[in-house]
Parts: sequence; C-alpha cells; structure tokens
Amino acid sequence: MIDPGLHKIPYGGDWNPEQWEREIWDEDIRLFKEAGIDLLSINIFAWTRLQPDDDTYDFALLDEMIQLLKANNMRVCLGTGTAAHPAWMATRYPDILRVDFQGRKRKYGDRHNSCPSSPTYRRFAPRLAEELAKRYQHEEAISIWHVSNEYTGICYCDTCEKAFREWLKQRYSSLDALNAAWNTTFWSQTVTDWDQIVVPNQLTVQWAERGMCQQGLVLDYLRFNSDNHLECYTLERDAIKKHIPEAIVTTNLMGAYRQYNYRQWASKMDVISWDCYPSPTQPPSHTSLIHDLMRGLKDGQSFLLMEQTPSQTNWQPYNWVKRPGQMRLGSYQAVAHGADSVLFFQMRQSVGACEKFHGAVIDHTGRNDTRVFKEVSALGAELQKLGPDLIGSTIESQVALWFDWESWWAAENSAGPSVDMHYMEQIALYYSAFNTAGIQVDLVGPGSDLSKYKVLVTPVMYLLHPEDVEAVTGFVQNGGTLVSSFLTGVADVNDRVFRGGAPGPLRDVFGLWSEEIDALPPQQKNRIVMQNNMQGQPGFAESYECNLLFDLLRLNGAEVLAAYASDFYAGHPALTRHRSGKGTAYYVATSPEEAFLKDLVRHLIQETGIKPVLANLPAGVEVTKRSKNGRDFLFLLNHNPTEVEVDLGNTALHNLLNDQKSSGKLVMKGRDVVVAEEVGVLV
Repeated sequence: MIDPGLHKIPYGGDWNPEQWEREIWDEDIRLFKEAGIDLLSINIFAWTRLQPDDDTYDFALLDEMIQLLKANNMRVCLGTGTAAHPAWMATRYPDILRVDFQGRKRKYGDRHNSCPSSPTYRRFAPRLAEELAKRYQHEEAISIWHVSNEYTGICYCDTCEKAFREWLKQRYSSLDALNAAWNTTFWSQTVTDWDQIVVPNQLTVQWAERGMCQQGLVLDYLRFNSDNHLECYTLERDAIKKHIPEAIVTTNLMGAYRQYNYRQWASKMDVISWDCYPSPTQPPSHTSLIHDLMRGLKDGQSFLLMEQTPSQTNWQPYNWVKRPGQMRLGSYQAVAHGADSVLFFQMRQSVGACEKFHGAVIDHTGRNDTRVFKEVSALGAELQKLGPDLIGSTIESQVALWFDWESWWAAENSAGPSVDMHYMEQIALYYSAFNTAGIQVDLVGPGSDLSKYKVLVTPVMYLLHPEDVEAVTGFVQNGGTLVSSFLTGVADVNDRVFRGGAPGPLRDVFGLWSEEIDALPPQQKNRIVMQNNMQGQPGFAESYECNLLFDLLRLNGAEVLAAYASDFYAGHPALTRHRSGKGTAYYVATSPEEAFLKDLVRHLIQETGIKPVLANLPAGVEVTKRSKNGRDFLFLLNHNPTEVEVDLGNTALHNLLNDQKSSGKLVMKGRDVVVAEEVGVLV
C-alpha cells in the first residue's frame, strides 16, 4: 500500500508534460479529471533537463508540474529520472557506457545504457536522487518515489570485470574455494590469480546461449549482475531516505525477468511494482502467474500495477489493439491477484520517437470520445464505486508454487539435456492446472515460510541450497504434499551435480533416484499410462501424451502410479508417490500434456482437502478471492469473447459494480468482470 489514507485504488500512470507546450498541460488535467485519474507518475526520463551539466540543477519545470497536480487534488509518483543518462555525461565520462555481450563498447543513445559499475553513474545518479529528496522532502502531494525505470541488461566492461573479481573474493575468500566451486580442473580452466578471472561473454567462456565451458562462472556472473544493479537502486533509495526516512520507494520490475533475482530485490523495496505487457498469444493464466509472482516477492503483500497499455504496445512485433473490454478485464485481473493500483503507460501519446505508436489514454487526436478514452473513463468510475475496501486486502492460498531465479539460470545455462527445456514453460504448466481449477496459488522461493500450505509444487527445482533441502524435507515430514518434476535436485549452489543421482539430497523424500534422462525433440511423443492402483480414482484418463524429457527412475520405496507406454523404457515409472513422515511426495518424471496435470490437480483436491474458490469453472473463466477485516471479495473474470454461465454453487454474492445480488447460476458477458462481496452461503 502506498498511502494508508487512500479513498480508492489509485488510477493514472506516466505523464510526460515536458514533451508538450504549456497549454496542453491544462487540457490534460481536464481530461484526467473526466476519466477519474488521480495519480500521475512524472519525471521518469528527465535527467538532462534536471541536470544540464556537472553541478547545475534546474527544478523549475518540475516544480510547476507538481504544483499543477497538487492544485487539482492529484497525487504524484515522483521518478528520479535516472533511467537514461544525458549525452553530455556520456561524452565527458565514457566509463558510463556499457560493453555488450560481443565485447563492443556502446556509444550514447537509447536508455538503460549505463554501466552499473561506473563510478560516474554511481556518483551522479544518487546525487540527483538526493537533490530531489532535499527539494521535495515536505511535499505532501508525493505518495511514492520511483527510482530509475525498468532496470535491465548486463554489462561486460573492464570496470564490471574488476567489480566481479571483488564480489568473488567476498563470496569465496580463496582461489582454492573458487576453483573447487567452478570445477575448473575441467578443460584446464584453473585460475591462479584473481586477475585471471574474465567476464563470461562471447569472447571468453560463453559462445552461445546454452554453450559455455564454465557454467559456475556464468552462474556467478548472473548473481553478481543482479546484485550490482540492485546496489545502484539501493544507492538512490538511500539518498531519498536520508532526507525522507518515511518515503515509500520502489522501482518498476518486469515480471518474470530472467536477468535479475527479484526475490532478493524485494527486501530493498517498500512496495513491489511491475509493468504488465502480455502478448496477444499469451494465455491469461500466464499473466495471472506473473501477478502472483510479484505478490509473492514480499510474502503476499499487495503490489502496484505500475504500467499497462490502454490499447496497443509499440515494441511487440505486431501492434495489436486491445479488443473492447480487454483493458478493463486486464486491469481487474491485476487487482484480483493483489494489485493496489491501476496505472498506464502512457497518459498522452508521444508525437515522435520510438513510442509514438504506443497506446495512451489521450491519443494523437486529443479527443475524449475515442473508444479507448471512454473505456478508461468507465473504469475510472467503477474504481470510485469500489472505494477503499480492496486496498491492502490479502489473498489466502493453500497451494505454493516454488519459483527460484537461480534454478532458472542454472537449468537453462547447462549444456544439456535439452535446448527446448524452458523453466518458465514448466512453471506455467503447473500453475495453469491449479488456476483453471479455481485454486489460488502463492509463488514462493528460498526463504519462504512453507508451514501454512497443504501442497507445495516444485517443477525443475534444479539447484538446491542446503536450507531449501531442509525446508522441503520438513514440509513433507510435517504432513505436506509435495509435487515435483524431472530436473529436480540435480546440482548444488555452484551447479556441481550431486553424486548418487537426482533428486540429490531429496532422494529419501521421493523414494527414488534417476539413473538416466532421455531428451527427445518436442514433437517426438511417448505416453503416460495410469497403473492398476489408480483405477477407480476419479478424474484420471487411461493415458496421456508426454514429451521433451523422460527420467528413467530407480525406486527406493516409491509407489508407481503411471508408467511409460513405449521405447526401451516402456513400463518404467512416469509418476510416483512416496509416503515420507506424515506427508506425501509425488514425482512427475516427464513433461505431460495439460490434461494430465488438470486431472492430477483434481486428485490432489480430493486427497489433500484443498478447496477451490469456486468449483467447476467454465473454460476461460478465472476466480480469485481477496479478504480484509473479515470480509471476502470474489473476482470472476471471463477471458472468453463470448457469454458463459458460472455455477456459484452455494455462494451468494453482492456485486460491488452494479449493486446486484447473485446466487445459483450467473451469466457473464464476453470479457466481463464481476467484483463482488461474498454475503453468505446457501443451504
């Protein structure tokens, strides 16, 4: 939450008045009021205007923007403006320029082109943030501080290389420990001096995305890069809090962004915020997955939807336009999964440069009778109706899905077993099965408290920290149900394979070990055949397709529930169950079709007692529940373009958007949304 006194969910987004003549500002304010907009993010890209040289700062225009918003009872999300350094800085201080993966020194241009190790960047960026904090420390219109913008990328320059060596000294203390961790006796890669360590780019140890000779080095450079950029954020955050200790400070994350470990970033952020730009082919459940990932970064704390497009996204291959109702549906989808804001990029459409075709609340016509503006205004009116009830409400889940950036890095950095094994695809498969069943899911990871969950799902839990082993083992021993997959427990924190076979130190939990893993092209299929002990179990079909990877398991106490149908390992276990302590561990040895996981979820519902928010949902309909002060709020989202009928079971609802009460069967129009308070249970 950004302000405990908010009377409604904040609505607005990025406004760039510095791009426009002054008379446009007043017209924008008039239209913002008409649309119900009340929070504007400003000063996101304004470094050159604020600081024209080393020692000069000019805040006159920013002063005018803030006072205009304040006079019109609007709140400010104040950016530090440091996401794109000025041209004069790049010319005068070339150390600020990055070196790319191919080893090429960049020139000035674009954004996110600053080297995170650059002494120049680390001097000027926090200094600007501090100057802003000193100037506006008593400005009551500012609700939140926004550091930089969408941190991204990796630098491979000499300065980063030196900083990496210092980072490694802190991590390993000695070269002997480093060489052991990286297994450098392979290919005679042993280093005998810290200065021999190189950045892992195309010129050194990594010649392709999944081709490299020192995977331990690459894994550590990803860790370093994430830490290095986080330090840059923290320098600005601390500069703000030096003068405004109570300031709420954030930066906009990018969902499942591979290059930075956002779970570590979360501890430095007062509130999580992120930018949501799904492609037209992305399943709705994948967007929900990322919302839940963002909510999970701070143990279930609500987050901010910092950006979405009102219409089209300019940087996708095809600038598809959101269909009528899609913007509203996507906005409520974010709120349904824990967002406490609905913000857009951008407020007024730029007339030039790369984002001139990106959607905006006010498009190039400047009119208030466009389809997009009318939809934005209608949503603004609905948010007024909802009032403050949803702000700060929580989502309670009985199922946890494990998401770990380091397992993502290590599993996909490995030269094998398959170039088509993608961590996010496997996570999304399992998430979708629960989501379509109406089961709420928390995204957890290293350090999360697992005690409140009945079911823990850990697909491709490739890399295991000792504390992860302890947490997962304890979860099962204490009565939890664990579901995992191939490539679990393969390697330790340094990507050194566990001896004795996967799943490494979790072998006793699963009651098995993996002797081999077969990798075939995705189009080459096998089948999972349910065994006799599963006959009569509700929901399961006789068999299912599977592909990609195939664990050949040796059992040590586990029970076979399904087996492969063909190839030389026909009859070998494909799904197992093992009782361990008070709990149960399932192991899925291959990548199954969606139908299998949906049926497995139905089986888990009966076996563990986990409860859907609503059962028997029509295809394409999603449901979540947020709770606050003893009140439960349901969100029903129809992602279909056509009408559907939803069985509410014994739940009675009061629709907060139209003040109607519903029970029994509920008809929803295409792409419609219901936000309702649960007002009783029918008997």
